Amino acid sequence: MTHKVLLSITGTQTYADQEPDTIELVTEGTMVFTNGGWDISYQESELTGLAGVTTTFRVEPDKVTLVRTGPLRSTMEFRVGQPHDSLYEMEFGALMLTVTTRHMFFDILPEGGCIDLLYDIEIEKAEAGQVEYHLDIRSID
Repeated sequence: MTHKVLLSITGTQTYADQEPDTIELVTEGTMVFTNGGWDISYQESELTGLAGVTTTFRVEPDKVTLVRTGPLRSTMEFRVGQPHDSLYEMEFGALMLTVTTRHMFFDILPEGGCIDLLYDIEIEKAEAGQVEYHLDIRSID
């Protein structure tokens, strides 16, 4: 069964010697339990710079996968201490990303929950910085 949810998302990106850049977003989305895991999806907006993109967090017992579809396509898999390579495909080209998860926590129930991710990111094998996500998920059905 698909649940409507309210998502409060905080994303902080820290690159090289720059000040951290934090985006906070509150949006509606959906949450469904399928094939042994939770899919939490929402539409990106102009605020995130990814208008037209659908973002899905797939939460399974041993990993979290972030999938983006639309004008931007990407799949990033998070498992603590395990690097994951993926293609980050945009309308004007593609980049190879490597994410290495430092911290991952999730607690998901039918009425909501949370996801915390902290990971290092490399772009084309060059250190790019660190990203931290926090999602609060609340059922609004």
